[in-house]
Amino acid sequence: MAMTMVEKILARHCDRAEVEPGQIVEAEVDLVLGNDITTPVAIEEFEKIGVDEVFDPEKIALVPDHFAPNKDIESARQCQELREFAASYEISNYFEIGEMGIEHCLLPEKGLVRPGEIIIGADSHTCTYGALGALGTGVGSTDMAAAMARGRTWFKVPGTIRFTYRGELQEWVGGKDLILHTIGDICVDGALYKSMEFGGEVIAEMDMADRMTISNMAIEAGAKCGLIPPDEKTESYLEGRTAEDYTPLTGDEGAEVVEEIEYDVSEIEPQVALPHLPENAVGISQIDSIPIDQVVIGSCTNGRLQDLETAASILKGRERAEGVRLIVIPGTQNIYSQALESGIISTFLEAGAAVSTPTCGPCLGGHMGVLARGERAVATTNRNFVGRMGHPESEVYLSGPAVAAASAVKGEIASPQEVI
Repeated sequence: MAMTMVEKILARHCDRAEVEPGQIVEAEVDLVLGNDITTPVAIEEFEKIGVDEVFDPEKIALVPDHFAPNKDIESARQCQELREFAASYEISNYFEIGEMGIEHCLLPEKGLVRPGEIIIGADSHTCTYGALGALGTGVGSTDMAAAMARGRTWFKVPGTIRFTYRGELQEWVGGKDLILHTIGDICVDGALYKSMEFGGEVIAEMDMADRMTISNMAIEAGAKCGLIPPDEKTESYLEGRTAEDYTPLTGDEGAEVVEEIEYDVSEIEPQVALPHLPENAVGISQIDSIPIDQVVIGSCTNGRLQDLETAASILKGRERAEGVRLIVIPGTQNIYSQALESGIISTFLEAGAAVSTPTCGPCLGGHMGVLARGERAVATTNRNFVGRMGHPESEVYLSGPAVAAASAVKGEIASPQEVI
């Protein structure tokens, strides 16, 4: 039986010759992930199970990144719980301030995500790892707790929607624009509990940063995961990051899929998602003058070095508009260091930006950039729901790093061509 990529990964992990959409299966997991918001609940549930040890201390990763550096006493307590749990159960993959990063930027960088694996995380954007050919998916804290004890969890095998991208990209168009356009086309429930499989020559030519951006936002279309078949670029990215063996898996020709959708990327311009849903994506040319108060460049969606390089290329020799707060957050400590060595951080500072240590802070309205009533922000984050970044009467416009940087310079939502 021909199987899709997600079906082959699940079949291998539940020791079956084949699986098909709709089946309920129990599969082994290669990594269990939690952060400072979701793990305290998982710890409480784990302790109720009554086991003396986790299934494998090398296969659990804990990353305090949402409210860290601690913004208040409660967040300090939550991070303390992670720290003490990691010490008690000898969990080696615990990453604290100064050596950490935003979880979905950090784990691939550390070589903890490999093709053909299953990674579950108590965070919905665990689907990012599909960019490396791994089945990454978000779970609840109780499922995280059970997996920490047993090393297994249940899945309903998802059907697959295959997306193919052909043609030549316009200037300044990247992975964020493709995924925003795709979500705008199929809507936020267009891939509900499906595996989104991304391919075509455009994806094959993209670097890993753009691929991770695309897979990261699969959940914004309701998907279970967002997979990209591993190739030479995947292998090159992993070289030097991991010494572990891995088995890349790709879908079979003739495997049955729910739907096939193809895009000519030459028709896609830089995108902006209007409030209050990621599906409200429009081309930059369709936006009239919209003044802004804040720009955030970073997050697990666009906090990688290539994203910072794109933004810096526009900000070089320019300054943010008066009255605009420009916040830049490198995705990991290593990315911060590379940006510092290359002069990118200096470019941001000279443009009038505030550069932060890695944190999810403003993305979820936690800290480091919360919006007041009536304020507008352009952000390279992944969600723009009502109140997502602060006051319920604030507005968030999603874009890639190029549009975000240009908007910071102009003081209103703008294309790079308008400021260069």
